[in-house]
Amino acid sequence: MRIVKGEEIYKLVKKLIEDANFELPSDVLTALMRAKELEENINARIALDILIENAKIAKEKRIPICQDCGMVVIFIEKGEEVFIDGPIEEFLNKAVSEAYLDNYLRSSVVKDPLLRENTKDNTPPIIHWNCVPGKKIRISVMIKGFGSENASTVKMLNPTLSKDEIISEVVDHVKEYGPNTCPPLIVGLGIGGTMEKAIYLSKKAILRPIYSRNKKSHLRELEEELLYKVNALNIGPGGLGGKTTALDVHIEEYPTHIAGLPLAINLQCYAVRFKEIEI
Repeated sequence: MRIVKGEEIYKLVKKLIEDANFELPSDVLTALMRAKELEENINARIALDILIENAKIAKEKRIPICQDCGMVVIFIEKGEEVFIDGPIEEFLNKAVSEAYLDNYLRSSVVKDPLLRENTKDNTPPIIHWNCVPGKKIRISVMIKGFGSENASTVKMLNPTLSKDEIISEVVDHVKEYGPNTCPPLIVGLGIGGTMEKAIYLSKKAILRPIYSRNKKSHLRELEEELLYKVNALNIGPGGLGGKTTALDVHIEEYPTHIAGLPLAINLQCYAVRFKEIEI
């Protein structure tokens, strides 16, 4: 059995949170640059220019990419042959607290959803655990702003829906909520499982590299068709028009009940803040 000290994980997670707040992932930055080259709409090109410049300044000066420093979501895949020594959830809370206080990042979390008292250090994070074979630990940190989170949803659809009807569910949702979600978007879809599993899958879908495709051919084709139809909405960067409403559409799926078809639609703004590490 391999032993990993919780103290080590705390230090790594703190750095992941800091880097995620300041550095746009390279695949997202590359996609923005590519979109700018392909755009014919002048307003869209200007908007993309601003987003690219904003990302460069944030990385250079170590200031947040977005004023909404979000809520921290941590995905942990722990190998079954690894033992974590120490109170790991305390260490993860400590990592979030110190990352936000040390770097003057906006604290956006309240202790109680109704009483609304700020925790003042952005704790606690949302933590998803998953056990996998092996001796390694993969830690993924997502900073989720609520402009895009509030525009996300889950639908419990009739299992008899056709492919075209499923496409309409997604495209209509992007048409209604996309303009206010700081496009260009990454659209993460979770299909199948139960209601909460679909939502989990939709968040994991956002974390896939831009232009990566589902391994299943019918889902890969659905991703490409959805991307085409979402971009045909002409919402464009910043909602100013153009053909880059979304940088990509990703689908993750899971077996489900014969009587249901859960569909979670998670809209992610251009400011994707995500870092991961394997130890």
